[in-house]
Amino acid sequence: MVLENKLGIEESAELARVEEKLSKAEAKKMFDSGLLDSLEPGLFESLQVIHRNLFHEIYDFAGKIRTVNIAKGGFSFAPVMYLEVALENIDKMPQSTFDEIIKKYVEMNVAHPFREGNGRSMRIWLDLMLKKEIGKVIDWSKVDKDDYLLAMERSPIRDIEIKYVLNQALTDEIDNREIFMKGVDNSYYYEGYYTFKAEEL
Repeated sequence: MVLENKLGIEESAELARVEEKLSKAEAKKMFDSGLLDSLEPGLFESLQVIHRNLFHEIYDFAGKIRTVNIAKGGFSFAPVMYLEVALENIDKMPQSTFDEIIKKYVEMNVAHPFREGNGRSMRIWLDLMLKKEIGKVIDWSKVDKDDYLLAMERSPIRDIEIKYVLNQALTDEIDNREIFMKGVDNSYYYEGYYTFKAEEL
């Protein structure tokens, strides 16, 4: 299944390549322009801005809450009918420590507010919280892809694994663009690792 896109691409591999190229270019713009520093860390509104900027050239739904129920790897994300309430509750979660921030990150992953591009948007969102609250970011080049994906898959039930995986990759190089860009490297954290199923509402 290929998502409907502004570019009229009908082949999934081509869409993935173009999407990665365009979203990386937009990520660099956000980093270099200082836009990210103007966002309030930890709010869904900030995540919307990030998502809209990353994907506005590709998808009409960029920055918009999804209107379909989605599942990945046998796990169903928050149902659409409860999504807005879930996002309001996530906004209110504390984020003053590493553990609190990761807990909030896990809850946002369960919400999975967008039709596509959640992972890349949320990794930027996560780094904004870490940067503000503890003066660190994740060096994603030091995170094993399989360890990360499996830990995220299990995180709604047990978040100790994802906390361990990410804690090992913390760095104080908070203004390093190369480190920042690893978080939006779709080939490194391929979001199609598990098959998505969606039900149009």
